[in-house]
Amino acid sequence: MRLLAADGFVRGEKNTVIAKELRVSVRSVERWRRSWREGGRQALRPSGPAKRPKISDDDFAVRAA
Repeated sequence: MRLLAADGFVRGEKNTVIAKELRVSVRSVERWRRSWREGGRQALRPSGPAKRPKISDDDFAVRAA
């Protein structure tokens, strides 16, 4: 999604238009635009897989119940 947003940035689209097209918050688009401005498309690439939760599976099961 971030890379699709970058295409919108290049076209000069407003954050609200990009957010509506991608169905994300305007705040997210604002953060992405700031990153894009500072580091280009490379700054929008994912940094890797999500981290493991800080609680154990047993604790998670108790909280989810």
